Amino acid sequence: MAEPEPPLSDVRTQRPLNAILWMVLAGLLFVAVTATVKHGARGLPAAESAFLRYVLGLAFLYPMLRPLREAKLTTPQKKLFWIRGLAHSLAIILWFHAMTRITIAEVTAMNYMNPVYITIGAALFLNERIASRRLIAIAAGFAGALIILRPGFRELTDGHLAMIGAAMLFAVSYLTAKLLADQVSPTAVVAMLSITVTICLMPFAVAVWVMPTPEQLFWMFVVAIFATAGHYTMTLAFAAAPVSVTQPVVFLQLVWSVLTGAIFFGEPADGWVILGGALIVAATTFIAIREAMLRRAAKELLT
Repeated sequence: MAEPEPPLSDVRTQRPLNAILWMVLAGLLFVAVTATVKHGARGLPAAESAFLRYVLGLAFLYPMLRPLREAKLTTPQKKLFWIRGLAHSLAIILWFHAMTRITIAEVTAMNYMNPVYITIGAALFLNERIASRRLIAIAAGFAGALIILRPGFRELTDGHLAMIGAAMLFAVSYLTAKLLADQVSPTAVVAMLSITVTICLMPFAVAVWVMPTPEQLFWMFVVAIFATAGHYTMTLAFAAAPVSVTQPVVFLQLVWSVLTGAIFFGEPADGWVILGGALIVAATTFIAIREAMLRRAAKELLT
């Protein structure tokens, strides 16, 4: 998933090897999230498994409560947080549903489309200009998605459609986060996401509730641990080096996904999924690097 990039580090403090290692670990952890959901959420409705993941994840929220109280959120900010929470909740439900219907590699590859949707959304709703080179990158991203889906050449399942919807809704979530990032501390943004998503997921989960087994509760807690660790290590990677160093490493996550699916779930490696995923990663890497270059140029103009 696309994450807001932190301020560019001073060249003297950059540690590219550390950044690459942290990003590799983050990719492994996110693949562990998808594999654990695929294994541990069997027999649970998507909305309920998503709700359990966030409820159990509230255990990691305690250190963030004080910064959240000190944030003194305004009414417009609270509205944006609830809009983001609802969009993220629907995206999570669709993602959990897709995870039980299609291969881990397909989920991972299609999730790479988030930055493409974010770029389009920023142009439509935030009046950001898209240069011709970024338009070519967006077209390449969609070409990659078509290679993965291959409509007309194979049957598209509800899992594929759910993953498309999930990626689009995640883009809405991150665009809203982009609006809030300049107004509220990152800790408050993360804390409010956890709270609003948990509350928004509750009615969906209650509507389809089945009593989870102790084993299912255990696996959903493991998902929460992996997800929290993944976001933390990714943050460390961003802090150690600019996106031009870390973004290309994202492709390894697709490699881990293919291997995990083949070894643990008997999912055959699909060359079309790998090719499409590689094309999407190339497109999103270009978009991320261009955004970093534009931010650097803007920063230099101000100094």
